[in-house]
Amino acid sequence: MYEVEIKVPADVEAVRERLRRVDAERVGARRQRDVYYDAPHRDFAETDEALRLRRETPIASVSDSRTTRDEDGLEPTKLTYKGPLVDEGSKTRIEHETGVDDGEAASGVFGGLGFEPAATVEKRREFWRYDGYTVTLDDVDGLGEFVEVEREVEDEPAVASARDAAVDVLSELGLDGTDQIRTSYLGLLLEGE
Repeated sequence: MYEVEIKVPADVEAVRERLRRVDAERVGARRQRDVYYDAPHRDFAETDEALRLRRETPIASVSDSRTTRDEDGLEPTKLTYKGPLVDEGSKTRIEHETGVDDGEAASGVFGGLGFEPAATVEKRREFWRYDGYTVTLDDVDGLGEFVEVEREVEDEPAVASARDAAVDVLSELGLDGTDQIRTSYLGLLLEGE
C-alpha cells in the first residue's frame, strides 16, 4: 500500500472554513503522541525509514481540548513502519500499520530488541473527507499549523494521478501545492534542535 501525501503550512481555521463551504465531511479529531524509534542495525535517518508507536486520544469537539477514551479506558495504540520516499513530487511512502493492544508492552519489546526512542511528536489533528481524500488539519507542538491531503493507493503506477489530484484539492482549499514540505514532522523537529 502506498500513502500519497502532500503537506503544506497553513492557517488551520481558514482551511476549516473552506472545508465547510465545499461541504466536506468532518470525521473526527484526535490528540496524537508519536514515539519514533532508532534501530540498532541501521540508521533510519540515513535510510529514510521510520518506526513509530502512536497513542491516540479522541477529542470530543473542535473547540474542546478534553479527550475521550474507549470503553476500556485505554488509549488506542498503532504500530507503523514507513518506508523511504518513493516520489519526488510528494511524501509518498510504502506504509504498514497495525493496532497494538498494549503500547507499554510494545515499547518494552522494542527496548528488549535494542530499539531506542529517538524523539516524540505531539499534535492535535482534525480529520475531514473531501473528494476521495483525507484532509488533516494539524497543530503540531513546537512547529505550528499544517494541512495534509492524502489517499492510499494499491500500486506505484497510481501514485502520480493521486498526487496530482491532491494538489487540485489543495488548490480548491486555497492552498498552493508548491508550498509543500516533504520533511516529516519528526524531521522538522530534529532540524530545529
